Amino acid sequence: METKNLLKIVIVGHVDHGKSTIIGRLLADTGSLPNGKLEQVQENCRRNSKPFEYAFLLDALKNEQRQGITIDMARCFFKTANRNYMIIDAPGHIEFLKNMVTGAARADAALLVIDAHEGIQENSKRHGYILGMLGIKQVAVIINKFDLADYKKDVYENIVKEYSEFLKNIGVTASSFIPASGRFGDNIVKGSENISWYKGPSILEQLETFALKPDNLEKSFRMPVQDIYKFTEQNDERRIVAGTIETGSIKVGDDVVFLPSGKENRISSIEGFNSPVRKEIGAPYATGFTLATQIYINPGEIMCKKGDALPTVASRFHVNIFWMGKAPFIKGKKYKLKLAAARVNAELVDIINVLDASELSSIKGKKQLDRHDVGECIIETLKPIAFDFVTDIESTGRFVIVDNYEIAGGGIVIGKAEDESSLLKDHVQKREYSWERGLVTSSVRAGRNHHRGKFIVFTGDKDSGTREIAKNLEQGLFNLNLNVYYLGMSSLVGGLDSDMKAVIEDRDEHIRRIGELARIMTDAGLIFITVIDGADEYDLDKLKLLNSPNEILVVNVGENYYTKFSPDLNFPANTPVKEATEKIKGLMSASDIIPSYCI
Repeated sequence: METKNLLKIVIVGHVDHGKSTIIGRLLADTGSLPNGKLEQVQENCRRNSKPFEYAFLLDALKNEQRQGITIDMARCFFKTANRNYMIIDAPGHIEFLKNMVTGAARADAALLVIDAHEGIQENSKRHGYILGMLGIKQVAVIINKFDLADYKKDVYENIVKEYSEFLKNIGVTASSFIPASGRFGDNIVKGSENISWYKGPSILEQLETFALKPDNLEKSFRMPVQDIYKFTEQNDERRIVAGTIETGSIKVGDDVVFLPSGKENRISSIEGFNSPVRKEIGAPYATGFTLATQIYINPGEIMCKKGDALPTVASRFHVNIFWMGKAPFIKGKKYKLKLAAARVNAELVDIINVLDASELSSIKGKKQLDRHDVGECIIETLKPIAFDFVTDIESTGRFVIVDNYEIAGGGIVIGKAEDESSLLKDHVQKREYSWERGLVTSSVRAGRNHHRGKFIVFTGDKDSGTREIAKNLEQGLFNLNLNVYYLGMSSLVGGLDSDMKAVIEDRDEHIRRIGELARIMTDAGLIFITVIDGADEYDLDKLKLLNSPNEILVVNVGENYYTKFSPDLNFPANTPVKEATEKIKGLMSASDIIPSYCI
């Protein structure tokens, strides 16, 4: 099946409202079934003395998927003279809402099925809300099994009135309400005499009017960075930034910016395995790039093109979230948030509103999200991330929440929270308020030590000589009889059990712990030294806050890519160790950290 001009449709609805029957009818009535398949299934039903149903066609085709028939457990394909179609069959049972969200996430349009006889059910509303939350604007409501309602117009009008009001309240407008009977083929591909009072389109006619999503190539460039590959053999010194281009296009020579770090560079080459040389590339290719200058980039950043509209960068933001976890979504617990290639720790800050999606009623004052709740919340990540609004770029506007290695929630970012406070600031304020000091003051301690406490952070590329300078600085200060201690971040993992080690190996957690430790070390009057490879501005701001009210001194070795944070000293990569340490000691003396006679 060609992907060009392919309309992706998700079909949703309460369990047993007839989704499979409608799909089977569409396949049969558009001539999309393999030759003889309809007759074969009908004959099997006759031999087993059970009535034939078009839903049986799906089961029969699933059993033959290994023979090359283009259908699997979630998708099936058909085509008309105008275009190709893929139908994503989303489970209707409440326990499979996670599968429904997954199936609907990339659809162009939706068919929402309601049983005319049973009427609007809880999941009918819940599914409608999820479609709206996912930003699917092209929705046709199929009022199925109309034969069981005797094709009565008042049944149709009552359902249209009630469900239209519901959709209006969640910002969704149905393209049409189509009375249909999958069993008898009424209004599946063409109109029916049984519903002569209905003048609207059939299901297929409505599908033919749905528009494809705008070409992703026309949008702003976005490539979430999945990894960075560095080659060493045969004097190959390439550092390749790799990922899948979600939207837009880019060419050699274009200037780029990586967010949230804000580091800038220029495309030097486009790389690929066993592929021809390219000068330009765009969505949806997986590819790699080399850059004009070497910079340290963390996986999870989003590469953007300068001059394009850029994503928002924030650590606290407004979200709509649908919770599917067995355990509730609560404050004070760390979760993993996954957005594009970013994987960051996140916490629930506040629940603004909880919506009962079946009744569309608000529940004020609720302190947690329970399973199947829809909530408008404030979430905070441990460090800022880059994101778009789902109405602009879907792939960088949606996220999932992982709890205990399972996807427990999914949602969209609807805005940046204006509140300037943060969980980290709140933590530091509470920590300082309850900090219990002894009788020895900082000034008395400094008088005996002949120096003040100081947190010295070295950063830059790990191959630029930072560790050699940092360790030699420690040795030089120690030889001057100063109280100094060097500790690498990786040392914090040692001695822990395997489960705790998995937690500590998270880079953000490393930084948090070294910052908390620095607060104690500097309060004790020590000169505390560490190295953080490729620290971005947010890492340094976090360390500065965690170490407050004590001071921090930042030494950058290599290229300085910071735009908001200014390091106290900058050295070119591989600066001679003695030269660097003497300059650092000179700055420490000029800042009254150590006495001048020491140097």
